[in-house]
Parts: sequence; structure tokens; C-alpha cells
Amino acid sequence: MLHLLTLLVLLSAATAAQKNSIFLLAGQSNMSGRGGVTGNSWDHFIPPECQPRPDILRLNAGLQWEKAVEPIHADIDVYATCGVGPGMPFAHAVLAAGRVATPVRLVPCAVGATRIREWARGTALYLNLMRRASAAMAEGGKLAAVLWYQGETDTISREDAVAYGGRMKTLVSDLRRDLGDPDLLIIQVCDY
Repeated sequence: MLHLLTLLVLLSAATAAQKNSIFLLAGQSNMSGRGGVTGNSWDHFIPPECQPRPDILRLNAGLQWEKAVEPIHADIDVYATCGVGPGMPFAHAVLAAGRVATPVRLVPCAVGATRIREWARGTALYLNLMRRASAAMAEGGKLAAVLWYQGETDTISREDAVAYGGRMKTLVSDLRRDLGDPDLLIIQVCDY
């Protein structure tokens, strides 16, 4: 909880004067959301912290803004059944802090079962993230942060696990450079 409060203080300082608060959601299945999924079926239960609100939007696969409704990655992570993920509770928490510009704009980019090396600069996932980020910022607003939840797949192989820290450091550097913000907040949800 202390980490979330610290994050919200940093985030509110970074986004207080912005026209739009844009957040990229990237990583693997934990980010794209598997809450309420059993096998290939989602139970359609949406907890209160994931309920849609008119001031939370998402960029759909067609690069159009729409009201964010779970599962927000359903048309992005198309090879698995999506359910509830951390994007909506994050947006609710950011709004509850009361210091960010509205609407909060979520840009889902996560794809399940991906390794960090599949997100390296120049890969299909990285290029898609850049394309979606560019589309999100085209109407104005500033990218407030990247919410990153990935790493479980990298624990399968010792080689990937050992290389993870260096790959994450490179990814952060590349994202900041390519998104044009050397101070871009990158929030790593879980450190595998």
C-alpha cells in the first residue's frame, strides 16, 4: 500500500498540468488480465474497482477512444481469453488521488506469455506499443506513465531469469528515448 501511495504522489506531480493523462499498459497476461478466467471462459464478474466510468477511456485495437470496459485487453491480447486486469483498478486509484487530468486514457498493449526479449526495441510488440502510443498522443495530451507487468515467463529459463534485470534496464531506456521523455515514469508492478 505504501508503494501505491508513493506512486500516486509522484504521478500527481508529473501529471497535474496535463490536458490528458495517458497510460500505456504493457507486459504479459498479468497485465492483459486473467481475473475471472477459467480455461477459455470469463465469468463476466467485474469488481467495484474495475467498473467503467465516463472519465476512463481506452484506445481500442482500431485506434479509437472508447469508454473503458473490462476486459480492456480483449481486442489486443487475442490469442487467449481476457478477464479483469490491473488497468482499471489503477485508473480508479489515479482518479481517487484527484490530481490528474481527466479523462484518464488507457492504452492496452499487453500480450500473454511473452518474454521481455519479445518487447525489445525493434520487435513486433515494441513497434505496436510505439504505434499505439503515437496514436494515443496524436489528439493532444501527454504520456503520464507506462504501467509494466511482465516477467513470469522469464522465470522458466535460468538464462532469461539472469538476463532479466539488464533487459528491463534497456527496455526502460529505449522507451524513454523513443517516446521522447527522458523522465518518463515506468511503473513495474511486480519484480520477478
